[in-house]
Amino acid sequence: MDTQSETPATRSGGLRALGAPAAVAAGAVVATAILHFRDPHQPGSYGFCPVYALTGWWCPACGGLRAVHDLTNLDFGAAVAGNVLIVPFIAVMIFAWIRWARQRWHGRSEPIFVVGPRVTVGVLIFLAAFTVTRNTSWGSWLAPA
Repeated sequence: MDTQSETPATRSGGLRALGAPAAVAAGAVVATAILHFRDPHQPGSYGFCPVYALTGWWCPACGGLRAVHDLTNLDFGAAVAGNVLIVPFIAVMIFAWIRWARQRWHGRSEPIFVVGPRVTVGVLIFLAAFTVTRNTSWGSWLAPA
């Protein structure tokens, strides 16, 4: 075995290392296609939200399926009306996937995001505030359309 020509990138990177990112991308494409062709705006098409069923409150994700469906139809206004958080969430997920795929290609396995406890608490507080706001009369514009 020629160890001088072998680098970490050639040992564990390259096309073979893209299996997991490719599988995740394929799953996302299939899920998006299903959401495009099976309209979640139709009542009962995807079941129910357990949080809404138990509490009568819209959770932070309520309207997300409808928003993704609207995005597949390039209706950004309706997507934002369905769930205002979905567009930035998808953008962050695409960024994370690209970074993950690049790291795998180069044979690295560093964390994609390093999230400390302060950021975690901040995100949880933001989601709680968003949930409470969208379930009040003065924040009803955030409720799923």
